Amino acid sequence: MSVHYQRHGTVGVITIANPPVNALGHGVRIGLLDALDRGLADDSAQALMLMADGRTFIAGADIREFGQPPQAPLLPEVISRLEASTKPLVAVLHGTALGGGLEVALGCHYRVALPGTRVGLPEVTLGLLPGAGGTQRLPRLVGVECALELITSGRFVPAEEALALGIIDAIEATAGPLEAGLGAARAILEGQRTARRTGELPAPAADPGAIARHRARLETDVPELFSPFRCLEAVAASTDTSLAEGLRRERELFLACMDSPQRAGLIHAFFAARAPHRVPDTGAPQMLSRIALLGEHPLFERLKGNAGRTGIELTSRPDESTQACLIAPDDAALRCPAGCLSIILQPAEGIGRLEEMDADLVLVTPKQGTLVELVATRASADQQQAAASALKALRQVVVVSRRDSLLAALLRAANDAPDDRCAAMEATSLRLAEQGFCYRTSDIDLLAIEVLGYPRHLGGPHRQATLSASATSETTP
Repeated sequence: MSVHYQRHGTVGVITIANPPVNALGHGVRIGLLDALDRGLADDSAQALMLMADGRTFIAGADIREFGQPPQAPLLPEVISRLEASTKPLVAVLHGTALGGGLEVALGCHYRVALPGTRVGLPEVTLGLLPGAGGTQRLPRLVGVECALELITSGRFVPAEEALALGIIDAIEATAGPLEAGLGAARAILEGQRTARRTGELPAPAADPGAIARHRARLETDVPELFSPFRCLEAVAASTDTSLAEGLRRERELFLACMDSPQRAGLIHAFFAARAPHRVPDTGAPQMLSRIALLGEHPLFERLKGNAGRTGIELTSRPDESTQACLIAPDDAALRCPAGCLSIILQPAEGIGRLEEMDADLVLVTPKQGTLVELVATRASADQQQAAASALKALRQVVVVSRRDSLLAALLRAANDAPDDRCAAMEATSLRLAEQGFCYRTSDIDLLAIEVLGYPRHLGGPHRQATLSASATSETTP
């Protein structure tokens, strides 16, 4: 069961247990309504509280449902039912409360957070807008100017700022969410704190100046994007209508974003970034734990700074226990001990034929950004995965590939066609996929977006080239 109900004295506790991030999947939405009904029917419960198990509150929607037909109950209905609770309802936030998670909290009557909590409505980064009341309830708490800034940027807000803005009502440094929620609920019952329904607060004052300023900023910064302007329209609708009418307008704009090709492109880019370090069909080979860093390179300093509690030993002097050597480009003549993986760093610019290098793996590094590409030349898939997992543990974003560098090929194509870099990368992406240098075509897209500035909302060069080819084939007689 992903949601359960239990009473503690006079407080009914609704707990979400849907690891790892308590995402708002279909089962959670059903469970929330069932638990709410139990709490309302429990005559011994004078107040209710909502919390989550694990390391975080609700971190957003269930990504497994992206692209699937929606299943009732939809999140707006769940939140409306929570807000209509006839008993005071406290939300206890910890970790993160993002997207639909924050919208759920806004539907509760009082919000308390543990120290270190972050909240936000980042839907705009996926080509969407907050579609479960966020564009209507947040302005009632913080005003139009602040709501526009938070929603159109999608930034995460630390608990202290959220308290100052009025998004949450208190920060409690207790042993955990249960104690914080019980304390707040009992204080409400004793009249020491005040619960309120966000949706019943007065509509925020109209602020045409803020609307104009944010529209001008968006037209300068992201004129090609669709969803930020729909966010602006939705927040504007909160000022001159009832909550019900504002929610109706929000839903119209949300569905318009859902139908936008940009939404599909941005979600493709989102998924592309989830596990680019994974080598398919390798299982879980043991991660490298003893690595020598030979020579000098800025990457080495980052790795040393992140080694901390990873259990990975980094040294400048390899010995018989060393499992791999990372060798700086200017020190390629240095040798690893026998039986040790050799990983040579190479800049993406001007890189030569990788199969001619005396290395098991080549780590391709761009001039800008922190993403790197780990190319298998002689190493087995398990050896490549062991090295990639170690880099990830050291907080290095890494994309795995084989035989040749995807990044270097994309960069050459872009530099050879400065007037049409995107088209050049798209053509090259098809060749790279055909030659089998990538494990996933989405890895090509990720590298082009994060390193070479390919427009994120298009989803990457391979996705765009594939869509273009499909459209051409459908219209060719």
